[in-house]
Amino acid sequence: MRPSVPEPGSASGPRRTRGAVRALAAVAVTLPLLGAAPSPSPPGTARLQQAFADAAAAYDVPQSVLLGVSYLQSRWDAHGGAPSVTGGYGPMHLTDARTALAATEHHGEGTEDPRGDDARPPLRPEARAPRTDALPARLTTLPRAARLTGLSPERLREDPAANVAGGAALLAEAQRRLGKPLSEDPADWYGAVARFSGADDTSSASAYADDVYEVIRTGGERITDAGQRVVLAARPGLAPDTSTPALAGLRSVSAAGTECPPTVSCEWVPAPYEEFGDGDYGNHDRGNRPASQPIRYIVVHDTEGAWEGVLDMVQDPTYVSWQYSLRSTDGHIAQHVKAKDVAWHAGNWYVNAGSIGLEHEGFLAEPDAWYTEAMYRSSARLVKYLAEKYDIPLDRQHILGHDTVPGPTSGTIPGMHTDPGPYWDWRHYFELLGRPFEATAGENAGMVTIRPDYAANRPVFTGCGNAGEPCATHGSSAVRLYSDHDESSPLIRDIGLGSAPTTGVNDLSSRASTGQQYAVADRWGDWTAIWYLGQKAWFRNPQKRPTAVPASGLVVTPRKGLDSVPVYGRAYPEKEAYPQGVPAQSVSPLPYTLPKGQRYVTGGKVPGEYYYAVTFDEASHRVVTGKDLYYEVQFGHRVGFVRAADVTVRPA
Repeated sequence: MRPSVPEPGSASGPRRTRGAVRALAAVAVTLPLLGAAPSPSPPGTARLQQAFADAAAAYDVPQSVLLGVSYLQSRWDAHGGAPSVTGGYGPMHLTDARTALAATEHHGEGTEDPRGDDARPPLRPEARAPRTDALPARLTTLPRAARLTGLSPERLREDPAANVAGGAALLAEAQRRLGKPLSEDPADWYGAVARFSGADDTSSASAYADDVYEVIRTGGERITDAGQRVVLAARPGLAPDTSTPALAGLRSVSAAGTECPPTVSCEWVPAPYEEFGDGDYGNHDRGNRPASQPIRYIVVHDTEGAWEGVLDMVQDPTYVSWQYSLRSTDGHIAQHVKAKDVAWHAGNWYVNAGSIGLEHEGFLAEPDAWYTEAMYRSSARLVKYLAEKYDIPLDRQHILGHDTVPGPTSGTIPGMHTDPGPYWDWRHYFELLGRPFEATAGENAGMVTIRPDYAANRPVFTGCGNAGEPCATHGSSAVRLYSDHDESSPLIRDIGLGSAPTTGVNDLSSRASTGQQYAVADRWGDWTAIWYLGQKAWFRNPQKRPTAVPASGLVVTPRKGLDSVPVYGRAYPEKEAYPQGVPAQSVSPLPYTLPKGQRYVTGGKVPGEYYYAVTFDEASHRVVTGKDLYYEVQFGHRVGFVRAADVTVRPA
């Protein structure tokens, strides 16, 4: 029998009856929520902490449970009342997807051929709008909270204290429906927490609850996006009751056939490998990785669509594919393509042939459509597992955003996709990966790692609404680059795009991203210049609030006697390497060069390699490996490749 453990701050004397607690709580919580002035008023930075305490008392939910659930949803942020990618509002991520999606506009972010293989005709799948019909229960928790609390949906969306009360009401309702008492012991609330996730299967619900209880055991403290200080006291010995009857009625999901760590909820939703006429087939290629060729990269995408619609798309043989999809509300994972096989996801066949693609439910041009902590954590666990299994370095030259995959040829550059975009929190993501971006060299080092404060870094972007309109001000991983140490100077131009640089949310011409590393070209007061796209690019980097930290590593520069060297979007073998029956692929340089005197950070050496797979019959598939070697470099916002014979490698 587990002893009842009172919550921190609870009375140490005889316990009041539930009715008395609720009556007292109504004075403390409900009246302030309806507009009465609380007395005494907590300090301005402690109002959210007080809201958690008041809501916990009003609805007889342990405060640590309420805080733990909220942290896993939003890290206690309110996001100014803006919805998440799945229409979740406020610190408790109460979902009202129909309202959120009705106000959401979605914009194209590229016209790339997802396969990116010149040996086949381009694949141009039509963009598909997110489905809003028959929304599942996990996307409609806010209307339920409104009925339970008597508060308006508008209030629950916009008022953080009301939102917290709504979350507490939902947890209490879930506990009652499970036939459980409204216990003071947080260990008794496992089933209610699992139900709060909205998951319709036992695996996802349990994984969500396990994460919440890990948060409670660890504890934490954070200043939120609204300047509120919230503290969750650690409960290291907490052991919840994980009995399965609490999850009765949910469907069972098997992880059989998946390649996922045991710490996530994962199911097999296969992408089809089918012929559909005229010699065409889809929606991926069979392979034998890593025996046939190594898996070098993991590519992070966002879906630009909602979960159910995304699953429809990946199960269409005429569409494209990726290895994994990740759900926003609870971090649930669906695997579609085995790691041994090659999915069509990155717009560059060289990258596709050596990578695993992860699609995260989200929209890049919706800055306020935030990603949940549950999805960040689930993704990080999956990436750590895959990186260890396939020996993939945990850095930004191997954990790629789709927006950092290079166009394979000059003509493809303008159409390359730009997700997950400037609002994906790379700094937090790599902290969850256990590889935080820290200084690895002394002051005035010859190399830097871009690392702004995500919340405080708020560059202006346009193009999220109607063309040219500014995006909502929001924290960002992106750092803007200028041609001089002055924000009134021109932005850096990307000649590959063939257009003047702008502040557009999809314009990558003058943008560096958190975790990317560059060689230092110059310094001037609070400004640092880096070598970028063959130019000296400046960004503000004040000492008291640095945008980058000193780094160490290897850089490449043209070998002696060369004024410049070509940059490639793919590392293909030399012509002589191709066997009979496999057409040689062109080794065509991009419109960029790496000039003498400039240095670029390298992610390592790779062989010239091409995977020939143009028919449904796997017997014709071949991996061609040449003698030519390349170095991957961080050339601009995207990576690129230079021939090893053209460059000299040295420490930064």
